[in-house]
Amino acid sequence: MTSPRTLYRKHIDAHTVCELDDQGHVLLYIDRQVANEYTSPQAFSGLREAGRKVWRPAATLCVVDHVNPTTPERGAEMADPGGARQVSYFEENCRDFGIELFGVLDKRQGIEHVVAPEQGFILPGMVVAAGDSHTTTYGALGAFGFGIGTSEIEHLLATQTLVYKRLKTLRVTVEGEPGPGLVAKDIIMELIRRIGASGATGYAIEFAGPAIDALSVEGRMTLCNMAVEAGARGAFMAPDDKVFDYLKDKPRAPRGAVWEQAVARWRELSSDPGAQFDREVTLQVGALEPMVTWGTSPDQAAAIGACVPDPQAEPDLILRQDLQRALRYMGLQPGMALSGIPISHAFIGSCTNARIEDLRDAARVVRGRKVAEGVRAMIVPGSTQVRDQAEAEGLAQLFREAGFEWRQSGCSMCLAMNDDVLSPGDRCASSTNRNFEGRQGAGARTHLMSPAMVAAAAVSGHLVDVRSLQGEV
Repeated sequence: MTSPRTLYRKHIDAHTVCELDDQGHVLLYIDRQVANEYTSPQAFSGLREAGRKVWRPAATLCVVDHVNPTTPERGAEMADPGGARQVSYFEENCRDFGIELFGVLDKRQGIEHVVAPEQGFILPGMVVAAGDSHTTTYGALGAFGFGIGTSEIEHLLATQTLVYKRLKTLRVTVEGEPGPGLVAKDIIMELIRRIGASGATGYAIEFAGPAIDALSVEGRMTLCNMAVEAGARGAFMAPDDKVFDYLKDKPRAPRGAVWEQAVARWRELSSDPGAQFDREVTLQVGALEPMVTWGTSPDQAAAIGACVPDPQAEPDLILRQDLQRALRYMGLQPGMALSGIPISHAFIGSCTNARIEDLRDAARVVRGRKVAEGVRAMIVPGSTQVRDQAEAEGLAQLFREAGFEWRQSGCSMCLAMNDDVLSPGDRCASSTNRNFEGRQGAGARTHLMSPAMVAAAAVSGHLVDVRSLQGEV
């Protein structure tokens, strides 16, 4: 009789080629990897210098997403010479090593963590690695994804394996029913606020509970995507019928009898009854309010109805200094109401919140309203396919009429690696995942929140509780 195993242990056991030591290191087989033009160049250069080939080209999907412009009318030309060289070298590498590429003009182009699921490239039970920390997104499909460094990308491309150290396990059970206007972004922001930006360091998170079951697959992607902001190196939940329905007609999903066999196997992907986790956290979300960040770390967050905290109330000297620095950077004072803080920019996009469900949420708030005077509001869909669907549903026209810029897909202002950059002192309501100093531009100030909350801020001109606006939210 084998002892009950967690879902994480099942994934790792099934992919372990061999044990490497008694410290938890294993040689881990990787099913799929996704590469982008920003984190891959050195890896391909290393392969060239060593005279090595890519071991399994079909296991890799390459996507241009980080540096490409998102101007409303897309062309192949790039004004930034550095970005243009990154893209051209990426294209060269894909051609020379026989790897499929979704280039800038490809109808399937978009942010890698949006594109890979919508293509059916990621399936339950897989272990996936990529040169981006938000590879954890794929946990929403019952896969196990994690980010790796450039040297690891090179090793993965050459061998389809990685040296990997087993993680501890953390089960987060989410109970209760979120009220109207509350979404997955609010749940994960509350978790990060509660356990801290390093609260899950060294752990793989398994999400469970009735509130998780109730989430859509896209909502679960948001949850798994931002789990890394609590330090987790992986986050996922057991796949269910919602996942199978999501995947069934995707271009690269199995078909026919193979599909039926796959689903039967995927239904076994769950933690065994009695499986022991290294740590347990329970989150009650019935009384949760829409969340916003006030500082420069995703855990520096509060309900929109709260006030900016007073660092003097923090007994720990180091933490107090961190809070003081955050408030200086953000230009806020203790005791200020979060609702009412004026903004200059509103941004809906990123691998966290730029799927069609996110755009629909924002559209319900925007309908019949206009962007407030003095606010620049942008929407950057997560993929070209999401953009096309939003066009077909009439969402794009609604956003344009309200005064939003309707742009092409890409990472855009999430990390400000192209022309979408804030200036010093700009204050942005953002649906992205990180609010670090300078993340969206040197001296820029970022408040994280859900897409609907961003839309509410855009039409109000300041941070506001989306529930206070009339209409369906």
